[in-house]
This record gives sequence, structure tokens and C-alpha cells, in this order.
Amino acid sequence: MLTHLVTPLLMCIGMGLAYLGAFAHPAPHHLPVAVVGSSRSAQLLAQSINDKAGGDLEVRTVAHRSTAVDQLKHQDIFGAYVPKGDGSGKGRGDSGDGNGQARVSGNAGATGDGRSAGAGNAATPELLVATAASDTSASVVQKIFTPLAAQQGAPLKVTDVAPTADDDPTGQGIFFLLVAISIGSYASVAVIGGAGAVLPIRLRAALAVGTSFVVSLIGTAFAGPVFHLVDHGLWGLWGMAWLYSVGILLIGTGLHTFLKRWTTLGVMALFVMLNFTSSGGIFRPEMQNGFFAALHSFWNGAGFVEGVRSHVYFDGYGLSGHLWTLALWLVVGVLMVGVAALAERRRRSAEAEAAANAAAVAAAAVAATVPEPAPKPVRGPVDDGVEEELEEAVGV
Repeated sequence: MLTHLVTPLLMCIGMGLAYLGAFAHPAPHHLPVAVVGSSRSAQLLAQSINDKAGGDLEVRTVAHRSTAVDQLKHQDIFGAYVPKGDGSGKGRGDSGDGNGQARVSGNAGATGDGRSAGAGNAATPELLVATAASDTSASVVQKIFTPLAAQQGAPLKVTDVAPTADDDPTGQGIFFLLVAISIGSYASVAVIGGAGAVLPIRLRAALAVGTSFVVSLIGTAFAGPVFHLVDHGLWGLWGMAWLYSVGILLIGTGLHTFLKRWTTLGVMALFVMLNFTSSGGIFRPEMQNGFFAALHSFWNGAGFVEGVRSHVYFDGYGLSGHLWTLALWLVVGVLMVGVAALAERRRRSAEAEAAANAAAVAAAAVAATVPEPAPKPVRGPVDDGVEEELEEAVGV
């Protein structure tokens, strides 16, 4: 029993190291932002912010407000500051979310056609953000630029150029959808690998594919009709959910051949400890340390979260790269099942050979310890007569 308690204790240590290591001290690391304007004062402002940030920010200047909006929608930057009195912004329908609407906070509103009031003459300082890319990054950017607006003696107007769905105001519902699909997937690995261990691996792989189909449908139902996390593109979301889930299930099914009772710990390390923390669902890589930021570039959870964001909120920009990430993890799962099949075939051959050798040794041992019966001597007629006389003498 004590040896079996090692597994949950290792889970505790791993979860603590992963979650606290990734989320305990979020801080910007080279977070890209922009100052809108082509004047000398805009360039000096950008340089001043860069110098004070000390590497936390990467501040650039863009000539026009519309350029800043495009970069926000491509996730090249995560905030754009339009100083008071700057006349570089066009402000003509570039703050909309596809329906000519934008979310604007502050004391200035927006017109019905997506034209921000005062954008062309910058009567008040304005901050452009895209909460669909990351609500936490947008909040950090707002905290950075609010004091600058105060120095100009005006409240900061915040315009959200890529708002999230109404029922998912923080945009983190996609992350919790990732959690649900992940748990359904890696928990199924334990069942298929444990209860189905006597089945051929090709049948276990088929069960993994079928289970992933069901898990992805459940996740899509949560995202759409149940909680309304997304309001369009459900078929695309289902496709990414299935790619993500089947990759986990195939990898876990293959690993069970080698890890046995340690499979649960192994898949938790891969698809919970390292996966959730690097997905970008809570903090983007620009808000994390180098280790988790590096994992974000190729881990499957990041591929799912960023793929769904791109598909739902950013018109598919960058979607192909995230789909390739999910597809490569699926290929790894197929290869893992193939390696497991070869290992199990060799193991069965070795066991059959060992059983045959054991049977041969046992037969040889029996032959060596049990003597063969001596041949019965051939008796002649004389011997038979003597035997009859003896029988008559004793009354037999």
C-alpha cells in the first residue's frame, strides 16, 4: 500500500511545481505593444516606455490607428496607445468586431457604424486592446497605459477591437473547455489500458478513436448549446476537439504498454501539468517564464486553445499552424501505438519461446529421474513345469 501511495504524492509534487511555476508570478516578458503616431513626440513616448519597462515590454510605433487594429487582430501586439491630440488615427470602422460594433469603456462612446468618437482628432487618450486574444494581457496593458492618460489630464478610453462572446466575457471559457476534453481523454486511457489490457492493441486503438469522437462531441455541446462559449464555427471547433482528443488517447494507449501502473502519472504529466500551464488559456506566453513560453509554441493544448481563438475570433488568421500542431500530435499517437504493437508482439514471442523451453526442460527432468522398466525374461517350457509343480505343492 505504501508503495502505491508514491503515485499520488508524485502527482501532488508535479501539480504544485507546474501550476505554481507557471501561474504564481505572472509578469510581462517582452510583451509587444504600440504607440500610434508618426510624430516626434510619439517616437519619444515609445522610447521612454521601453526604457522604463526594462525588457518587460517591446514598444513600437505605428503610423495609423487602422494599422494598430490590424496588428491587434493578427496578435502581433496586445495593446495600442493613441495619445491625446494625435491625428494619425483614421477611426473609420476599424474598431469593429465584424458587425460594425466595438466595446468601448471610458467617458467616450462609439457610433453605431463602428466609428470611434474622437478617433480622428484624439480628443482623449485611447487604448486599443483585443480581449479575445487574452483578457489578462489586455488588463496588464490597461494598467500600464492608464497612468500615461492621467498625466495628460484625461480619462483613458479603452476600445476592444476583438471582443469575446457575450457568455464568455473573459475568454477563458475555451481554457476550461480544454480541461474538460483533456480529463475525458486521459481518464479513458486508464480504462482502455487497464480493463482492455487483454484485447489486441488494434482493438484498443479503435476504442481510443471511438472514445475521442464521443469526448469531442461532448466538448462541442458544452461550447455551443449548453454554455454558449462560442456563437459560430461549432463544426470547426468539433474538428479541433477531435484532433486534440484522439492524439491524447492514442499516445496514452501506446504508453500503457510500457508504463503499466505508471500510465496515469505519465499522461497527467504530459496532458495536465505541462499542457494546461502552457496552453495560453489563462496567461499568454508573453506573461510566463521562458520554459512554459517555449512549450506554448508546440504543445497540443496550446494548439487547441489558439486554434479555437483564431477560428472563432480572428477570421482564421494563423489557424493552419495550430492545426498542424494538433495533426503532429496525432501522428505521434499513431507511431506510439505502432511501437507498442511491435513491443507486445516481441513480448508474446519471447513468452511463447520461454514456455516451450520450460516444457522441454521439464520433460527432460522427468526422463532423467524416472527409470525405464526392466524387460521381462523369456521363460521356456521347463520353467513353466517347475512353476506348476510348486503351485501344486502349496495347494494353489
